[in-house]
Amino acid sequence: MLTRRDVKTLGMVLAGGKGTRLHPLTAKRTKPAVPFGGKYRIIDFALNNMVNSRIYGMYVLTQFKAQSLTEHIQRYWRFGNFLSDYFISLAPAQMYRYEELGTEWYRGTADAIYQNMHLIRNNKPDLVAIFSGDHIYKMDISHMIDYHLEKGADITIAAYPTPIEEATRFGVLQVDRNYTITDFQEKPAKPKTIPGREDYALCSMGNYIFSTNPLVTLLNRDASQEGSEHDFGKDVLPEALGEGYHIQAYDFARNPIPGQMGANTYWRDVGTLDSYWEASMDLVAVEPEFDLHNPAWPLRTATEFSAPAKFVHEEESRRGQAFNSLVAGGVITSGSTIRESVLSRRVRVNSYSLVERSVLFDDVEIGRHCLIRNAIIDKNIAVPSNTEIGVDPEADYARGYTITDQGVVAIPKDYVFT
Repeated sequence: MLTRRDVKTLGMVLAGGKGTRLHPLTAKRTKPAVPFGGKYRIIDFALNNMVNSRIYGMYVLTQFKAQSLTEHIQRYWRFGNFLSDYFISLAPAQMYRYEELGTEWYRGTADAIYQNMHLIRNNKPDLVAIFSGDHIYKMDISHMIDYHLEKGADITIAAYPTPIEEATRFGVLQVDRNYTITDFQEKPAKPKTIPGREDYALCSMGNYIFSTNPLVTLLNRDASQEGSEHDFGKDVLPEALGEGYHIQAYDFARNPIPGQMGANTYWRDVGTLDSYWEASMDLVAVEPEFDLHNPAWPLRTATEFSAPAKFVHEEESRRGQAFNSLVAGGVITSGSTIRESVLSRRVRVNSYSLVERSVLFDDVEIGRHCLIRNAIIDKNIAVPSNTEIGVDPEADYARGYTITDQGVVAIPKDYVFT
């Protein structure tokens, strides 16, 4: 039987999403470029999954508001120049098929790959790993590749076992007892369950392993289909199933992560402000389900030479301290208190202020006597002294802040207080 060592795999990371539900964090950047976890960007988790899985040749497909994402990858995600098969390259929408398609933008996830078919031909891979660049999770893709080869599949779809009451929000895969896919349901009112697990349904994660020949055939056919949305989940995969291609579901909970005890069950689509804030709060738990501190599964990102974090003053009412929080390099906590929060690089919180259950991006400064609660504050913002955020919803609304259904307050990048 072939193993991953016998085949060549090309990685294709889809990173072109607008992320409109994450506004205002996506007002000036694409969703995969949004900062997360104090020092990372969302795209870093997909790229680390590829590299840690020994997939060293990959393209990142970009589109909307891609400048900061482009700079991040060009500056910080580079292999050496001596190994031609080791590369991370950007593939922006370039109108390669402009005369044929009449549009410069990718029309859907499948079309994004179709418009870059020349990259697949140039690299001559046996397999193509097509993964989303805007989710938070860890995954050893090599294990999924072994499963794909063992099953002799044409296509393998990563699937997330989801409680049946939540599965209505996703595309649901129907499988037999061998996890061969027999049908698809798109956001069904009554999802069908996993055989033998009547409380769960298998939901597509939008991550795929394709054998190259079936991928090329299916994309060429889909490109000519009138009425197609050129989306893998909505169009290409149901068509492939109808044509008799062998499609397997890969149970994400089976995926082993070196250095991690227990099942690998953490996967979050941080597509809304509330889900982004919740995932950030997951990080500050005493024993987080998604652990950033696993040397056996390193999480690489931008290398910046920030000073160490610093906590100053130790008076009765003026003490620099942080509890159950993530604090990045260059942070200065000056006579203030931080609780259950994520502070990114070079944040400064001045005396007598309290920051609770909040996320502060790079270069935010909080003045004295401030109260910040349940907030996401984007980069390069100076919050004046005596400011309250997340305390009085009516006042926050009057100031023009974005307020979610759960009461999370978001302030956009470069916001100027008046």
